[in-house]
Amino acid sequence: MKEYPDVDLMLSGHTHGMQFGVEIAKFKWSPSQYFYKQWAGLYTYGKQQLYVNRGFGFLGYPGRVGILPEITVIDLV
Repeated sequence: MKEYPDVDLMLSGHTHGMQFGVEIAKFKWSPSQYFYKQWAGLYTYGKQQLYVNRGFGFLGYPGRVGILPEITVIDLV
């Protein structure tokens, strides 16, 4: 995001977490991380932030294993 220094927050979505993964406390793993450098959650680069949503639905297989659906609410102040 070096090309856009005036952007404080970028919202991106969604990877579905490839509908498979493990989430225990702060540990997150999904096959998505091998395809996308930023695949779920909040990432901070200096004063800039990127939020990647995992999505709510599914693609292909009608379910998820270990990766819950996500609806994000962000309060801007």
